[in-house]
Parts: sequence; structure tokens; C-alpha cells
Amino acid sequence: QVQFVESGGGLVQPGGSLRLSCAASGFSFSTAAMSWYRQAPGKERELVAGISAPGLLRNYADSMKGRLTISRDNAKNMVYLQMNSLKPEDTAVYYCNRVPALSWGQGTQVTVSS
Repeated sequence: QVQFVESGGGLVQPGGSLRLSCAASGFSFSTAAMSWYRQAPGKERELVAGISAPGLLRNYADSMKGRLTISRDNAKNMVYLQMNSLKPEDTAVYYCNRVPALSWGQGTQVTVSS
């Protein structure tokens, strides 16, 4: 069955960094484009970053461009999101998923606060 297990979130001060990880299983990971999404309280889920199956193409949301790096390890079925210069408005639950999306995992909470 399809499963996404996100980890690496936590409480960080403004300007800080976090590296999120996502373990994926239940589908052909190495042939799937992957994305990270986030959902802040009271807001819709939004796309923040995407990466092609071989990892050569990446795209980022304008709101976070320059502060994110998405990467993947196809040998381990893992996708990562390095987030730098975090702002309070980045506070949200972060999820990974295939493109197109399958069932959702639990996500990992990122809280940016002093």
C-alpha cells in the first residue's frame, strides 16, 4: 500500500533551518515525480517544491524560492526538503506526495517562532 512518512519538523527560530525527510513506499518511486506541500492552519494545502523522477528538474513556490532545496535518493525511496531562512509564515504541516498525488501521510509540523 502507498505510504508516506514525513519527519524532521520541529520548532525553530526565525532565520533558522530544517531538513525534512520523506520515506515513500507502495509505488514505483524512481519513476515518479515528487513534491512537497504545506498546509497552514485555516488555509488550503499548497505546493512548495517539486522534483522530477531522475532528480534533474526542480521547481519551487515563489513564496519560498531561494530558501528551499528539494532532493531525492532513488536508491532509498527518500525525498528531502532543506529549508533555510525560515519565517513565521512558513509555519505549517509539511507533506510529501507523488505527482499526481496519492493518499496523504501524517505530515510533519514545522513551527517558526521566537
